[in-house]
Amino acid sequence: MTWMKHIDRIETTGIGTGLHMAGSRVRRGIHRVIGSVSSHVRHNVSTAAAAKRTSGLDPEIARIGCLDAAEVMDLLGTGEHGLTEQQAHRIRSVHGANIIAPEHHDPLSARLSRAFLTPFTLILLALAAISLYTNVYLAAPGEADPSTAIIIGVMVLISGGISFWQDTRGAAAADALKGLVSITCRCVREDTGAAEIPLADVVPGDLIELAAGDIIPADLRIVSAKDLFLTQAALTGESDPVEKTPAAIEDPVGRALLIDDCANFAFAGTTVQSGSGTGVVVTTGARTYLGGIASALDSRPTATSFDAGVASVSRVLVGFMLVMCPIVFVLCGLTKGDWLDALLFSISVAVGITPQMLPVIVTTCLARGAEAMRAKDVVVKEISSIQNLGAMDVLCCDKTGTLTRDKIVLERHLDVLGAPSDRVLRHAYLNSVFQTGLRNLMDEAIIERAEGLAAGGRSMDARAGEAGVRTSPEAAAIAGARDHWRLVDEIPFDFDRRRMSVVVEDAAGKRQLITKGAVEEMIDVCSTVEVGTEVLPLTAEQADQILDRVRGLNERGMRVVGVAQRNDVPARDLTADDEHGMTLIGYLAFLDPPKASAKAAVKELGDLGVAVKVLTGDNAAVAATVCEQVGIDARNMLTGADIDLLSDDELAERAERTGLFAKLSPLQKARIVEVLRTHGKHTVGFMGDGINDAAAMRASDCGISVDTAVDVAKESADIILLKKDLTVLAHGIVEGRRTYGNTIKYIKTTASSNFGNVLSVLVAAAFLPFLPMSALQLLLLGMAYTVSCAALPWDRVDESFLARPRTWDARGIVSFMLKIGPVSSIFDILTFAAMFWVVCPLVVGAPWDALTDPAQRALFALVFQTGWFVESMWTQTLVIHLLRTERLPFVQSKPAASLTALTVLGVGLVTAMPYVPGVNAALDLVPLPGAFFGVLAVMMIGYLLLTSIAKALYVRAHGELL
Repeated sequence: MTWMKHIDRIETTGIGTGLHMAGSRVRRGIHRVIGSVSSHVRHNVSTAAAAKRTSGLDPEIARIGCLDAAEVMDLLGTGEHGLTEQQAHRIRSVHGANIIAPEHHDPLSARLSRAFLTPFTLILLALAAISLYTNVYLAAPGEADPSTAIIIGVMVLISGGISFWQDTRGAAAADALKGLVSITCRCVREDTGAAEIPLADVVPGDLIELAAGDIIPADLRIVSAKDLFLTQAALTGESDPVEKTPAAIEDPVGRALLIDDCANFAFAGTTVQSGSGTGVVVTTGARTYLGGIASALDSRPTATSFDAGVASVSRVLVGFMLVMCPIVFVLCGLTKGDWLDALLFSISVAVGITPQMLPVIVTTCLARGAEAMRAKDVVVKEISSIQNLGAMDVLCCDKTGTLTRDKIVLERHLDVLGAPSDRVLRHAYLNSVFQTGLRNLMDEAIIERAEGLAAGGRSMDARAGEAGVRTSPEAAAIAGARDHWRLVDEIPFDFDRRRMSVVVEDAAGKRQLITKGAVEEMIDVCSTVEVGTEVLPLTAEQADQILDRVRGLNERGMRVVGVAQRNDVPARDLTADDEHGMTLIGYLAFLDPPKASAKAAVKELGDLGVAVKVLTGDNAAVAATVCEQVGIDARNMLTGADIDLLSDDELAERAERTGLFAKLSPLQKARIVEVLRTHGKHTVGFMGDGINDAAAMRASDCGISVDTAVDVAKESADIILLKKDLTVLAHGIVEGRRTYGNTIKYIKTTASSNFGNVLSVLVAAAFLPFLPMSALQLLLLGMAYTVSCAALPWDRVDESFLARPRTWDARGIVSFMLKIGPVSSIFDILTFAAMFWVVCPLVVGAPWDALTDPAQRALFALVFQTGWFVESMWTQTLVIHLLRTERLPFVQSKPAASLTALTVLGVGLVTAMPYVPGVNAALDLVPLPGAFFGVLAVMMIGYLLLTSIAKALYVRAHGELL
């Protein structure tokens, strides 16, 4: 049960008398409970130290827990009536306030420089500065052109802004956990007595009084308790409350101390469900257990697979630019003699090499993906996580609420022979409905099932014959129970007896003692059993048979409670000693059942190449049963105690073949996620909804939560599901892959096309007596191409591409660029030859070598440049459609209508520019003769065929195109 649900329950059931403040203030403050763990933990520690780190408990807790309460009080210097105000003040001056230490975030200047001063952006900024100098400062009056610098500046702002956001996105999650509102606790001081004080004023050694509904203000050693039960679900994932007692614990030899061992400790952030007690404060603020989670959240965000992928692509593009641009500059300068033109042209080539629309295309793809995912009940909180979601090949999730219904259900009510029995349900109902203590989840499940039967549900009583939709005698008795019976006495539950009893009386004065509890303890107080309509003595053989049946249910993940009754009840106040000579009538089996959709969802995720691993703090047997029911292999299960004995390398090896991790602490969950990411090289998503999940979500590539989760979980998450269902997540994964597919289309096609263009430029620079294209034309061509790509985010993606996880691979991009790019260069060179030897002489009237008139040579160069300008637009645009799919474009794989329309429009406009007066003069373009279009048609047909062959060979060699 999450904290929010617990508080909801306190408010709705009226168990709010122990609250020291209004429920709404608790609701606001409960997600901002104090805590941080000390920063001495390091990853390169020994296995034993690693165990302390992942279990999160200080060794001092074991030492203090093993002492008697009086010895602990003496050790902490606490008297019978607590500390004095003077002592508290002195201790606070040493330990500080009971709040997290102030955060030490990097200053704004450091985060800005980290985001904007990367090698990639530095080179772009250098290019922008050179462009401003040459195109603006050195330009003739009226001819200044800052467009290149503006384009580069926009690219830097977008990419740097995204990086800056990613670097600072974790602050809200840490703040949600660390912030402290004005919650108070009841503290006993020697000179002031018991009084409400702010949590920040609590110091080690303080005595804290506890009552139902209280939030534990620090890590406390219990010194007195009366039926004190705490809810620790936020830290452990266990939904059942646990009893806390002042008795000393045994030091667990040979392993790390776990929360479950600490029956005499109350940890910061947990809540009192029922009972009362007193605890002495052992640790506060940064040293509490909950602080371990806060510490994990305060660290810099993990570099995800998306971050690594973008960084690798950037390094490839920067390296390519650093190698090619100086070569172009030197060749053009040496062959043409005009070094300023050569510099301008090489700058234009540098800008052309860079996929100028990369930040825009990526952002647009992500935004479109976020919109599509929202329609499928998936809200994207961190936009870059969409591609991480698609790349995910391991999903770690909790059991409760994700695979199960997040609700304990009374699965069976059976007689002692194991047959269904409504009579057992009726007695259990009387016990649960008349008790005055805080009802637990099992009580609610009993009441829900019984009242459902009373309303006309299906009878389960074996003695009634075949089950049918009718009202059985037992159902009628349940329906009238509240009017027919009244509570006379009760014996509350405690962990020594592990049972609770009520005494009820009917209108005729008949009294009945009804008890339910752990089956072993119930057998101890029973002398007879009810078998059918007979009451027989309880023999040792019968007891063994009953326990065998119970063990069978336990092995199937069910929690079993026995039910007994006694009619000869004395007319006096009863005690636990009166629980004897009872008749065992049967038992109840409870289960948090799997969701109906869980098994199909796990299979769907498996078909998508995503392995589902369950990381839970819950009981191992229960978790294993649920996993088996939904198709997750639980045979190689690891528990938290097992994990603490493994090094990271050993854990990584075991984790690969383990589907279930049970009885985990929050930091153990985070450790498993980190090991799978770093050692297993997986892209890992973590789905959770509690504070105990926040650290693991932060350590993952993609944190996933639900809209009903606690604030800390939602702040830590990248993706929020509007329905807590893995089927919804599967839809989101497919959308993530579609987003990645359209992004990688742009990167690979643009990189290969640009590489081909640069090769063509190198050949032209080496052999042509003039530049193959002006700097302005080259920039305009790049802009026209990138605008044509603007519809890629809306393009269709082949089903085969969506079938498995996809990750960024810089080497794959380089390979694609080197093998596919030169194909366009072949046709560029052929176009050069046709233009230089056929088309240009046809327009000018003579070949280049025969020309002596500068005007004719200028016209020759303009015709050549115009022809390559148009041909380059055709080949670059056509390559988008050729390389967007492994299949036959337009026939087997149709592009989005918007992409087709935009590319046709782009080609049409560029082809028309040489013929538009004013435009052609401004761009140094001239009309082309009809012969050029014959050459263009031949080139396009050849390009289509050769690129298709190259694409097929690439797919055969690499197994995929994109």
